[in-house]
Amino acid sequence: MLEGFDATLEHRHRLAIAVLLARHGEISFARFKLQLDLTDGNLGAQMKRLEDDGYIAVRKDFVDRKPVTWYRLAPAGRKALDRHMKALRSLIDAPPAGA
Repeated sequence: MLEGFDATLEHRHRLAIAVLLARHGEISFARFKLQLDLTDGNLGAQMKRLEDDGYIAVRKDFVDRKPVTWYRLAPAGRKALDRHMKALRSLIDAPPAGA
């Protein structure tokens, strides 16, 4: 019944990051911080896990001489998110036990 769930995306912040990237394409670290109300350390740890698992791609840039880190969903991340969301939908749509 729990087949298809992704261990990396079971954490609510990592799931939120993946969903936001799927919807918006590319988002900066600062924007994630504001949107998810996370500390630098907590957000950094979640991003590192997603990056280590190959789910996100990172791009470093400068805006007004300040470093900006951008993230986008990698193909492996898109595939994992789609599979995870399908598993969630299956669980939600499953008939009640004993029905």
